[in-house]
Amino acid sequence: MRSRRTKIYFDGGCRPNPGMMEIAVVTGGVAEIERDAGQGSSMEAEWLALLAALRLARRQGLADFVLLGDAAAVVAQANGAVRAPGAMAAHLSAFFVLASDGPAPRVRHIKRTQNLAGIALARGR
Repeated sequence: MRSRRTKIYFDGGCRPNPGMMEIAVVTGGVAEIERDAGQGSSMEAEWLALLAALRLARRQGLADFVLLGDAAAVVAQANGAVRAPGAMAAHLSAFFVLASDGPAPRVRHIKRTQNLAGIALARGR
């Protein structure tokens, strides 16, 4: 019997942009939401959410997982397809450090309507 890959959804945002950031991570039907993630931009919030998702995978000792987010730019940066601009380079560096501490993470782009973390964030507004 083959185990199923664990899906971990991540999303971040802020209002206004820039402004107060919030992030969410959802896996197994359970949402972890942080409403006060500090001040920053929407891209920075997305990065914080991706890092939180990878930390969750590491905490749970997952070997077969995929990180799913709707921020195409952040997904492309994490996968090395495009350069991380300015301040986002520090988040990319943190991602690589965390990624080196276990199985290589898969990061995939999904539609906003499929992102359970984004839905969780929107419900609490």
